[in-house]
Amino acid sequence: MVEKNVVPDIRSYNAKLLGLALEKRSEEGAQLLQCRDKGFVNEGNLDEAKRWYGEIEKSSCALDKWTFETLVLFVCEMGDVEYAFELCKDIFQRRRLVGAALLQPVVDGLVKASMIEEANELVNLRNTNS
Repeated sequence: MVEKNVVPDIRSYNAKLLGLALEKRSEEGAQLLQCRDKGFVNEGNLDEAKRWYGEIEKSSCALDKWTFETLVLFVCEMGDVEYAFELCKDIFQRRRLVGAALLQPVVDGLVKASMIEEANELVNLRNTNS
């Protein structure tokens, strides 16, 4: 596509993902989705990063710790602490182990936004996570 000056869009990615799924190459499909998500983080595009995270989530791909760390920290930097809080709950729901260094900016952001109840919930999730 690049050689023919065609910019990939959601349709082209969907077609590629479908082809990979039909060939039972789901690991490559998961990597493709994760690369798109991380790419939008690098570009500073919050809306697209969130949209691709949703696509990854819908695909039932196993998200790795690095993807969560990258996205949570980016979302915090962009000031969307509510979404960062939801991501952190997803991390615990998926039973991923994360360190306090990842959660601290989210807790700090929640407190700054006067979302004390949510900050306490996140701290409690961390304390009870085994």
